[in-house]
Amino acid sequence: MPSDANPSPPPPGSLAALELALEQSQQVKAKVEACVEDLSSSNDATKTAIAEGTQLLSAHAVLVESEAVEGRVQEVADDLHDATEALSQGIDDQKLTAAVLNQTEQELAQTQVALAISQAAEHQANLRAMHDSATGLPNRELFDDRLEQAIALAARHRWTLAVMFLDLDGFKAVNDTYGHAAGDAVLKEVAARLLNQSREEDTACRHGGDEFLFLLLNPGDAANIERLAGLVIAEVEQPIPFGDLQLSIKLSVGISMYPQQGTTSEQLVRCADGAMYKAKAKGGGIVVC
Repeated sequence: MPSDANPSPPPPGSLAALELALEQSQQVKAKVEACVEDLSSSNDATKTAIAEGTQLLSAHAVLVESEAVEGRVQEVADDLHDATEALSQGIDDQKLTAAVLNQTEQELAQTQVALAISQAAEHQANLRAMHDSATGLPNRELFDDRLEQAIALAARHRWTLAVMFLDLDGFKAVNDTYGHAAGDAVLKEVAARLLNQSREEDTACRHGGDEFLFLLLNPGDAANIERLAGLVIAEVEQPIPFGDLQLSIKLSVGISMYPQQGTTSEQLVRCADGAMYKAKAKGGGIVVC
C-alpha cells in the first residue's frame, strides 16, 4: 500500500506540533532575515548613488520607503525570533516534563514493588506468628480464635462442636532414643495425618510439646464424634518411616462437646484436657468428658 502523501498534522499542543511550528518559524525567520539583508544592501547602494548626485528625487523617496520597509521587516524578524524562543522553551519544558514524568513513573513502579514485597513479608510474618514452626499447623492463639468463632456459629445455628485433646504416648522415648530429628519427623507426620482426617472447616493445632488440639465443626452426635476419633487414632498410630526405621507411637484422646461440656473455649479445652489424662492413665484410647 503506498504511503500517505499528505500525512495528518500532529495534534495541537503536542510535542510534535511544537517541533513542527518551531521548524516553520525558523524557516520564515531565515527568509525575513534574507529580505532584510537584501533591503539593507539596496539601501546602501541608493545612499551611495545619492551621495554621488546621480539619483533623482524619486530615488531618494525610494530610499525612504525602503528604509521604512526594512524597519517593518526587522520588527517581524524580531517577533519571529521571540516566537521561536518561546516555542523552543515550550519544547524544552515539555521534554523536561516528559523526563520528570518518566522518572516519577519509574520511582512509582519501584515503590509499588517495594510495597508488594513489604506486604508479602508482613503476610508471611503474620502467618509465622499464627502457626507452629515445626509442623506448620495453627498455634494455640489461632486455634482459640477459631474456637471462639465456631462457638458463635454453633450458638446461632444450633450446631454441635467437638474438641479433641491428643497426646502422643511414646514420643519422649523416640526423642531420647533416636534424637530430635526423629522427634521432629514424628511431629510433622502426625500433623500431616491430622490434616488428612480434617475437613476444610475443622482446625488441627499443635498445642505444644507432643500435644495437639483438634476442633470439629458440627460433627454430629457423640457416637459419630467417637467414630471420627477412632479414625484419627488408626491413622496416626500407623508406623512412621524415618530413614531405615519405622517409628511407633500411641495416642491418648480426650473429647469435650459443645454445648454438653461447656459453652466457652476455656471450658471445652479444659474438659478435653482432663479427659485426655484419663485416657492416658488407662493406657491410651478415647475418653469423653
